[in-house]
Amino acid sequence: MTVTPGQDEAVALYVGTSGWQYRDWRGPFYPTDLAQGRWLEHYAAGFATVEVNNTFYRLPERSTFEEWAKRTPDDFVFAMKASRYLTHIRRLKDPAEPVSRMLDHARGLQRKLGPVLLQLPPNLGADPARLKETLARFPSRVRVAFEPRHGSWFSDEVYDVLAARNAALCLTDRLGKHGPIRRTADWYFLRFHEGTARPRPCYGDRALATWADRLADGWPTTGDGYVFFNNDHRACAVRNAARFAVLATRTGLSPTRTPKPADIRIKAR
Repeated sequence: MTVTPGQDEAVALYVGTSGWQYRDWRGPFYPTDLAQGRWLEHYAAGFATVEVNNTFYRLPERSTFEEWAKRTPDDFVFAMKASRYLTHIRRLKDPAEPVSRMLDHARGLQRKLGPVLLQLPPNLGADPARLKETLARFPSRVRVAFEPRHGSWFSDEVYDVLAARNAALCLTDRLGKHGPIRRTADWYFLRFHEGTARPRPCYGDRALATWADRLADGWPTTGDGYVFFNNDHRACAVRNAARFAVLATRTGLSPTRTPKPADIRIKAR
């Protein structure tokens, strides 16, 4: 059975990045002499969670998930982006088989499997019935975050579908703009896509502190949170994640481990 970490443990704010294999991070985050095959171990020593994005493009074999689990500490959590076969090709139609296959492979993570992110294509309009059927295919102990990108999904009917399953409407930030901030679950999932600070695409302290305050106000002690930075260029993601954890602590939230911001150098180019 897939088990979501944190449900029977103390409430935590998991802070990490969307992926760990980026060339820009060699030097600023990864030692220049560290083999790429050891980057996951180095990442997991600094962070307690990661959002896996390559599962969207190609679903790894279960053996790959098992290997990731073995290479990371006991407290490490993998969030995973659902396969595009489910979200972009099937467009949530007939979800039983793709969801079952995805979770069968991800079972290799065992207790390290965290939330599954359903990110929809921008041209897919609202279909609450399809969403409800898709969510029903996930076991109750698997957390699901939902990131629609068509405005028609932002409705009370959709929010009710999410709330009935305790699925989180994904919070997003891109270039200083954010989607609806609606609480549909007792936990939350936030993705930082691109900031406006210098150098781009980094985020500045003001934007990060504003989000920390929002999370502390909206979900103070009710459930775990997951925050991932997708602005990987120039190593902005790792630096911003580390800085966000510092600012979140000041609001009373309890972020998981992150490196010291001063230890991560942002690339100018």
